[in-house]
Amino acid sequence: MKIGDLEIHLVSDGLVQVDAGGPFGLVPRGLYQRTFPPRPDNTIPMSLTCLVARSRGQTILIDTGLGEKLPEEAQRRWQLERPGGGLAAQLQKLGIAPEDVDIVIDTHLHADHCGGNTRGPAQAAEAVFPRARYLVQRMEWADAAQPDARTQGTYLAENFQPLFRAGRLELLHGDTAITDQVRCVVTPGHTRGHQSIVFESGDWSGIYLADLASYAVHFERLSWMTAYDVDPLETLRTKTTWRAWALERRAWLFFEHDTGLSVGRLERDGKAVRVVAEREATPLTDPLPTRQPLPG
Repeated sequence: MKIGDLEIHLVSDGLVQVDAGGPFGLVPRGLYQRTFPPRPDNTIPMSLTCLVARSRGQTILIDTGLGEKLPEEAQRRWQLERPGGGLAAQLQKLGIAPEDVDIVIDTHLHADHCGGNTRGPAQAAEAVFPRARYLVQRMEWADAAQPDARTQGTYLAENFQPLFRAGRLELLHGDTAITDQVRCVVTPGHTRGHQSIVFESGDWSGIYLADLASYAVHFERLSWMTAYDVDPLETLRTKTTWRAWALERRAWLFFEHDTGLSVGRLERDGKAVRVVAEREATPLTDPLPTRQPLPG
């Protein structure tokens, strides 16, 4: 899609299956299964949808998925499928080689968002994008560099430490403009240093929500949180703020993990708020199951 001279593409690093208790936490199964019926093993699909923006002569990649260095056991655990060939293949379809990427923005440093930052064996991992500046919030880096018992399984040093040692990882101090069309905004709750990416071109606005709202339903229903959120009440406050922003601007919403609705827009439905598919957005591939609207 192209809005003025801002160009945006969604690119996939594949599809995984995750236990439904992760994305839906304390939400009763009787509610979430109306939209996401789990498989017999209680898993639901989760996409790894990254985003490429071309702005002011810069090629900007937002998040990098799980990457190519996962051992086979981890691939089986994630039930990873890549019918489109993964992130590198998707970028190649756009005519983008790794050396063409100027900036990589990590929304946060969980493995499914930054695993594609580096390649090679864990002990000798190197940057996938050899010319790129890698950007992440300083607070996110601090938490990732010193993981605790809860986060050590997703803050994997090989995804970011080689970049830091090489001086390639730039730490941001709060909201930061990348160009006059692209800016990082701190959206805490999922992690303390989680950031989302705002796009603006003329009167048009959009936001790549990352794990502020993993699925569209998380933005429809403020009280629905994931089990992964380190501070659910902060997530609630952050979603309240940005949902009001999105309604006011009729902003496009880019969902990283929703397999059936990757680009949407908020609309009021009486007292409720719904995410509807953005008809002007052209999907890269067919959606994987169709989400059913929730009643009430």
